[in-house]
Amino acid sequence: VQLQASGGGWVQAGDSLRLSCVASGRTFSTYGLGWFRQVPGKEPEFVAAISASSSTYYADSVKGRFYISRDNAKNTVYLHLNSLRPEDTAVYSCAAYFNGNGVKIVTSPLLYPYWGQGTQVTVSS
Repeated sequence: VQLQASGGGWVQAGDSLRLSCVASGRTFSTYGLGWFRQVPGKEPEFVAAISASSSTYYADSVKGRFYISRDNAKNTVYLHLNSLRPEDTAVYSCAAYFNGNGVKIVTSPLLYPYWGQGTQVTVSS
């Protein structure tokens, strides 16, 4: 699976963005997908994940503000970022793990074998 993220940008606090991650391959629907973010000098931080059956899970820091969704017909996973804060500034990356038709959610970056390149989100105060 190859992944390519896009949609980052420079916004002001309170603004919204939508990140997209397009995947290659014909078995997209059998993969769980996650979004992580990273700032220099720190480990990747889990943001949100969606299973093959569309169960979702969010980090506490983004719950109620970010929303993850998937469109299997377009091989795309989205991360909708609302009410952005300066502390949301980071490089956001999408990742995938094989999930079959399961509901399992994976939050550890170590359990994601497939990663796309990141897209920078910068939120100014």
